[in-house]
Amino acid sequence: MKLILDTNVLVSGIFFAGVPGRILEAWRDRRVQLVVSPEILDEYRRVGEELAARYPTIRDSFDDILALITIETELVAAPDLPGPVSEDPADDKFLACALASGTQVVVSGDKHLLRVSGWRGIGVLTPRQCYDRYLAPGAGY
Repeated sequence: MKLILDTNVLVSGIFFAGVPGRILEAWRDRRVQLVVSPEILDEYRRVGEELAARYPTIRDSFDDILALITIETELVAAPDLPGPVSEDPADDKFLACALASGTQVVVSGDKHLLRVSGWRGIGVLTPRQCYDRYLAPGAGY
């Protein structure tokens, strides 16, 4: 199963564990494949640099996971969408990546993305919804 992680889910999974951390563990265990675009990688890097500037002790951890993400994910070129979909156009890069890669699930806690769940068959699920539906013991996937 392929997933696209919104930046908030990635950061939460790396630093705060919880359900986003379980999703990253499923990726580590090769139960899911993460998909990214250059635009998503740029946002991951930017947010990582902002966090490292505020909390210098996390720089190495974030740099390591970002290097792993760069190597161990499916990288797709995602053309811009013809027009805005989400109320926050900055979120459209996740939908564009899903559309370009045929990925059916974007994992996000962002209210703007959650509101457009179902657009062109792309489900936007919270980390809990994704975990319960696809990754929890006994889940249907």
